[in-house]
Amino acid sequence: MSRPVLHRLGLAAAAALLPTVAFAHTGVGEAGGFAHGFLHPLTGLDHLLAMVMVGMLAWQLGGHARWLVPASFVVVMALGGSLGVAGTTVPFVELGIALSVVVLGSVVALGMRLPVAAAMAVAGLFAIFHGHAHGQEMPADVLGLSYGAGFMVGTALLHTAGLGLGMLIGRIGDRAGQVGIRATGAAAAIAGVVILTGAV
Repeated sequence: MSRPVLHRLGLAAAAALLPTVAFAHTGVGEAGGFAHGFLHPLTGLDHLLAMVMVGMLAWQLGGHARWLVPASFVVVMALGGSLGVAGTTVPFVELGIALSVVVLGSVVALGMRLPVAAAMAVAGLFAIFHGHAHGQEMPADVLGLSYGAGFMVGTALLHTAGLGLGMLIGRIGDRAGQVGIRATGAAAAIAGVVILTGAV
């Protein structure tokens, strides 16, 4: 991969890891249009960490997992968003979102070699909660559709940032890179526990 592409991925990863508030879905303020949808996953630490961990997990697994795991998250998140828009109740949404950070961070930290189908299922399970949270705030009109497209693109960008971060850390060297990736996962899992205490 060329050096300019690596630099772009590094910048995307750095931007994705900027400190933000813990919960993105406050239910307050305007939630219409592409820009609002795009920024929504980037403005809450819970969403941000989970999305980046999906990308890092995909990087760790390698091969087809590098696109199948993030793609499964985005697709199922769209379905979860539809449930939110329709007013369908999904229990324990905040708890599920907080747990997603803990579980995904822990899987990365432990370097678990999940089968691709299992990784897709784990990502998909948590995507329902993230999507539902987005969908509940999405207006049921044309602006709502733009908002939905925005949060899907924002989520995919965070997955890409996670892939880029995994690649950049991995380039340090086999052993040091794995330690760095696992340490990043552990930090996310610890942050998830903190978020979880506020969700219970």
